Amino acid sequence: MKIFTTCAALALFCGLAVAQPQQAQPRAKAAATAAKPAAKTAKTAPKSARKAVVATATPAAAAVVAAVVADTPLTDEQRTIAQEVHTGRIPCELGAFVNIEHDAQSPGRFHVYGKNFKYHMTPVATSTGAVRMEDERAGAIWVQIANKSMLLNQKLGQRMADECHSAQQMAVVEAYKTNPPPSLIDALPQK
Repeated sequence: MKIFTTCAALALFCGLAVAQPQQAQPRAKAAATAAKPAAKTAKTAPKSARKAVVATATPAAAAVVAAVVADTPLTDEQRTIAQEVHTGRIPCELGAFVNIEHDAQSPGRFHVYGKNFKYHMTPVATSTGAVRMEDERAGAIWVQIANKSMLLNQKLGQRMADECHSAQQMAVVEAYKTNPPPSLIDALPQK
């Protein structure tokens, strides 16, 4: 940052000196003097000005996005999907867990939280019939199929929780042990 400030002051100084040689001296001194305090404040300012702006803007932006999402009415299809979401404390692999609770302020939406995360999710229609919820702002996705659920974070590109089983899903897992579903390969037509 010091190098950038110094280069900018030097470029300003040279530009003024070349453009107006007779009036450049007083302006150049003023520009150089103004650049020195800027260099001192650059030392105390955060290393990344963008991070400072994002840090102050993110809570306000999150509040606006949450208000807009909460005000957007759900479709009939989304309300149907919301009825299929398993709620409560759902254990996952490696001792992790995910809590899913109905949002009392916005029926049909859910609070999904656990260790180091909290999301406000809305049901999303899928072509496969899987239950899917998203927090678009955070990039989080909850996917629930018959025998397991998982929490993904698209922004981070990782699974946050996998092999999550509610009581209903554990019943399906136990049923698969005694009566496994047909293999996809066996279901292919024979030539």
